[in-house]
Amino acid sequence: MTGRQRRIVLVLADMRAGRAMPALARDIGPVAAAWWYRHQIAALLRRIGGDPRWETWLAMPGRQAWPRLPGLPRIDPGPGDPGRRLARIFRDMPPGPVLAILPDAPGIRPAHLAEAFAMLGRMEAVFGPTPDGGFWLAGLARGRRPAPAGLFAGVRWNTPHALADSIRGLNARRIGFAAPLARVTRARDLATLRRDPSALPFP
Repeated sequence: MTGRQRRIVLVLADMRAGRAMPALARDIGPVAAAWWYRHQIAALLRRIGGDPRWETWLAMPGRQAWPRLPGLPRIDPGPGDPGRRLARIFRDMPPGPVLAILPDAPGIRPAHLAEAFAMLGRMEAVFGPTPDGGFWLAGLARGRRPAPAGLFAGVRWNTPHALADSIRGLNARRIGFAAPLARVTRARDLATLRRDPSALPFP
């Protein structure tokens, strides 16, 4: 499996102040939340964006532009809830294994993604769990068997059931699990991460 066959898609939310990370914005303010999110994305791209083992894509909402991200292929996941956007990504990407990752997990490292791709050599799907019952990574091998029509349908997003609901929609496929990582959604998550400076996108 070559780097060109493997693809990672960073699933980006709206990065504008007042729209980025609404729960975090309520805690620390909209400008600070948008600043954190942009710096987190930039830090993650520095770690994984140039890795020759895969091709890195950006899933960008609408026509939103970010001039500091030149030269990366992009896909518009379209409107709808997170499930509809994820399903479109897995449906519309070129053939080959795809990992869709949520960039608000500061602990993501290349080794985690390499491990997930290795699992897709044996499994049909892989998830990276988060402590709150969700996930920071979802991947499909995307072989001869097509993705199920109800992929990510009916998922109770932003609840402790998000991962379990997503797995249920895969119809008991062979599923692997990458390393569990914490996402940042509230100020308390930033406070926890500051105890581990290596997980932060900035000093």
